[in-house]
Amino acid sequence: MKRLTVFFLILISISCTLTAQENICFSPRLKTLQVKVDGAWGRPPVMLLSRGHYVEISFDDLQPNYQRYTYSITHCNADWTESDLQTSEYMTGFNDSRIDDYEPAIGTEMNYCHYSLVLPNNENSLLVSGNYRIRIYEDGEDDPVAQACFSIIEPHVGVSIDVTANTDIDTYETHQQVNFAVSYSGYQVSNPVNEFKYIVQQNRRWDNHVEDLQPTLMQVNRLIFNHNRKLIFDAGNEYRRFEILDPYVPTMRVDHMEYANDYYHATLFADEQRINYLYDEDQNGRYYIRNRNNVESDTESDYFFTHFTLQMPQVPGGDVYLFGDLTGNRMDEEYKMEYNLIDHQYELVTPLKQGSYNYLYMYRREDDTLGLTQPCEGDFHQTENEYCVYVYHRPFGLRYDKLIGFQNISTKNQ
Repeated sequence: MKRLTVFFLILISISCTLTAQENICFSPRLKTLQVKVDGAWGRPPVMLLSRGHYVEISFDDLQPNYQRYTYSITHCNADWTESDLQTSEYMTGFNDSRIDDYEPAIGTEMNYCHYSLVLPNNENSLLVSGNYRIRIYEDGEDDPVAQACFSIIEPHVGVSIDVTANTDIDTYETHQQVNFAVSYSGYQVSNPVNEFKYIVQQNRRWDNHVEDLQPTLMQVNRLIFNHNRKLIFDAGNEYRRFEILDPYVPTMRVDHMEYANDYYHATLFADEQRINYLYDEDQNGRYYIRNRNNVESDTESDYFFTHFTLQMPQVPGGDVYLFGDLTGNRMDEEYKMEYNLIDHQYELVTPLKQGSYNYLYMYRREDDTLGLTQPCEGDFHQTENEYCVYVYHRPFGLRYDKLIGFQNISTKNQ
């Protein structure tokens, strides 16, 4: 218990702001929140509305003893506000069920319990398409300790995406422009321009997502979105990568390992400000939990205090954050880097579970919510990014937004 107390004194508290559509651990005790569809790593969190498909939500509680957790399920509109459906209209079972699947960590210095929830299950099934928000609670508490989000699709329309670096504001420089088309032949819709809604994402980010789009061209049973200024994205740079697989042997991008104050520490090689495009085979910000033996990774992988350093001049007027799926693609206080005036570098220490990781350094101006890859990473048209387009439909008289189309594309595979 003493070790756990010391650990939580080190941790920075997480902001408890409820952001409707993001995967978040509100409690500093919960880590490594993951959402997987059909057990496949790296797939977007979109599940088919049919038998045999499932979503798995998992997380770690950094304490050795079992904690009783419950969860609630909320159906949401395209903008992730709560829909007007009654609980019985979008799910079966009670909306206050217990998470029964848990396992304690084995042979790790950091004690934790691993929890897992699969939907549908014997208690709950989901009945309609659209967006779903799962909130997790400690038994008897009113405030959630975590939330996970995913979508269910009933595919009725086709979505095609094209991404070009020849944009309406520059040509093969610092931006990428998304163009897409929606084909609805054979699908009954009275007024597609007014009834369809769209969400466009880059690398699963919500700080720069695009909505409220109108087609630029209408054809027979087809809507086209070309030359839309809202669909021009900063191109960024390839994600940086590292691996922490072994407590004694440094692996990819790890300078040295040590055991101190009852825990393992991994110090990465110092990063530098990037002024040029750097090609790498990244995974667009994802991470994959595994250890050196790749056996029972969920419960036999330890947590390492991971030390990040970014050597560059201090940027005024804002802050620099560690960013990627390892931070939930959020710029929270927990991942804000401190500037060392003596060594002229940004620094951060955060506990991470053993695995392979992608990350970026994101800059955010004061009083803004948008993350900028400049000035830490740069923006280069060659960067391989992943884009997703969601298409929702609310016919006249319907009280929720159906998800009827989805497509994701990597610019590498165009």
